[in-house]
Amino acid sequence: MKIIVSEFMDEAALAGFPETDRVLYAPGLVDDRAALLAELSDADAIIVRNRTQVNTKLLTAAPGLKVVGRLGVGLDNIDLAACKDRGIEVCPATGANTLSVAEYVISAALMLVRGAYGSADDMCAGKWPRNALIGGEVSGRCLGLWGYGEIARAVAKRAQALGMDIAAHDPFVPAEDPAWSGIRRCETGDELLACSDVLSLHVPLTDGTRNLIDAAAIVKMPKGAVLINTARGGVVVETDVADALRTGQLGGAALDVFETEPLTEDAAQKFKDVPNLVLTPHIAGVTQEGNIRVSSVTVENVKRVLQNG
Repeated sequence: MKIIVSEFMDEAALAGFPETDRVLYAPGLVDDRAALLAELSDADAIIVRNRTQVNTKLLTAAPGLKVVGRLGVGLDNIDLAACKDRGIEVCPATGANTLSVAEYVISAALMLVRGAYGSADDMCAGKWPRNALIGGEVSGRCLGLWGYGEIARAVAKRAQALGMDIAAHDPFVPAEDPAWSGIRRCETGDELLACSDVLSLHVPLTDGTRNLIDAAAIVKMPKGAVLINTARGGVVVETDVADALRTGQLGGAALDVFETEPLTEDAAQKFKDVPNLVLTPHIAGVTQEGNIRVSSVTVENVKRVLQNG
């Protein structure tokens, strides 16, 4: 069997494949489409993250492909219908990066609400900006979760331990699901927006969620609220978030995902000199520990499909 790995992973996990398999670990292939398509001509499996576009052109170049291993859980870069039509199994690493994302969200909420961690330059210059850095506490505030799947529930559990109230909106989780115990279930997105002092997004990018958080949505949130997006770029309107931070309608934001990835210098101009903004390069789900878990789960998923096929 030939397995192509087009993006980075824990390379040690590849030892889980049988020695008779041919494993090409070439994370640079994500940026060399022609070389990737050439290597796929006799491939049985491909392992990707979120940047490799598994579309019709790629699938056509890989006539023997049996499985796509996804190092993570988002699937918007994979044409699921085309894979299904060709009998190709798609295997996300469900649950493997839950803890990594949950800790990112909680850390971002704490940092942005407290607002005390950007003063190193002033301090080194001999300033003492004590009054300017009197921020808030998350305890007693409402954390809103748009989407209430596994990761959001992990966030909720940790936020409750910090004394936060939890509200969530997810029309795909039945009202009778026991997961709602202790959680305010919001029937509509507007209801969630209205009560969210901190709003964390946990939805896939679909026609229904694209531009979900725009200027009209932001003004429905409490003034000075915090927005955290670890879901997908395109779920928020980035210019509207930047404008809301400048006016103070939003008190802070942490964006880990972007409509343009990798974020280019031109695409990032909208964020220039915006206050109380954290930008990170799609790493909420990537910690040293999480990468090991995700890689191991993905190898086992791909191996299972190849052995059973």
